[in-house]
Amino acid sequence: MLSDRYYMRENEGRHPVSALAWVICVIAAGFVVESIALHWFPASAFAETLFKALALSPATFREGFVWTLFSYGLLHDPSQFLHIVTNLLGIYFLGRELIPSLGGQRFVGLCLSAVLLGGLTWLGFNWTAGGQLIGASAIVCGLLVVFACLNPNQPITLLLFFFIPVSLKPKYLALGLLAFDLFGLLFLELPHHSSLGIAHSAHLGGMLAGWLYFHHLHEREWPFNQRAAIELPRWFRKTRKTETAAAPVFKVNLTSRESLRAEVDRILDKINSQGFGALTAEEKHLLDEAKDLLSRR
Repeated sequence: MLSDRYYMRENEGRHPVSALAWVICVIAAGFVVESIALHWFPASAFAETLFKALALSPATFREGFVWTLFSYGLLHDPSQFLHIVTNLLGIYFLGRELIPSLGGQRFVGLCLSAVLLGGLTWLGFNWTAGGQLIGASAIVCGLLVVFACLNPNQPITLLLFFFIPVSLKPKYLALGLLAFDLFGLLFLELPHHSSLGIAHSAHLGGMLAGWLYFHHLHEREWPFNQRAAIELPRWFRKTRKTETAAAPVFKVNLTSRESLRAEVDRILDKINSQGFGALTAEEKHLLDEAKDLLSRR
């Protein structure tokens, strides 16, 4: 039954998703290793080497530390515990809502893309200024934009200062964050004034990654979700045409509930593993028809 699948239910709670847990655990593990290095070996070469090898900076990037475009998201300021807490909470709550629509593979790909584009944007604006970039805030910004694009008018409740409930529509929240980071970039980050350590350019890069994903990739099938097909040369196919019978075309018998259920189960398993955007037009049409047919007694 369609209602047996958790991602087809509208009012029931979400089930834990392994891709989301994997992203959160990796970021949390990076923070734990960083905290141990700074608290137990504060003046050692280990702590210094760790930050140089993982934090993103123009100097180390010029030395060939290109992996720091991703690894900087594993580090957070240990003196500001709310930094890691707010990022992990944002990834958890947004990811829990997005994974049923995106699927695990696309969710992880979106997180990596937000980190990458956030790092590149920050480098572009700080190439001569120096400094270091750490934190996974670009991921939260990217996820927020995708959520706002998918559910622009669905009210969400935020706890301002962790105890004042405030209800906002996602589209207004995303636009407010965009305006805040544009202001911070133009009047704080670029003039090198104090901005409380906020990397506004990295936030904007993460938001751009979310926007690009939704408008250019969300509705498309990803190549690595399909098996590669190798075509035979045209001359060979012509000679074999008379020897090989044409492949039979299989159609779902909508009058048979058993065959229809089997096809719906296959489509729902595909949604669970690859996301709703991976479905073909025929599969989406069949799923819509199946909702009405299977609901009849």
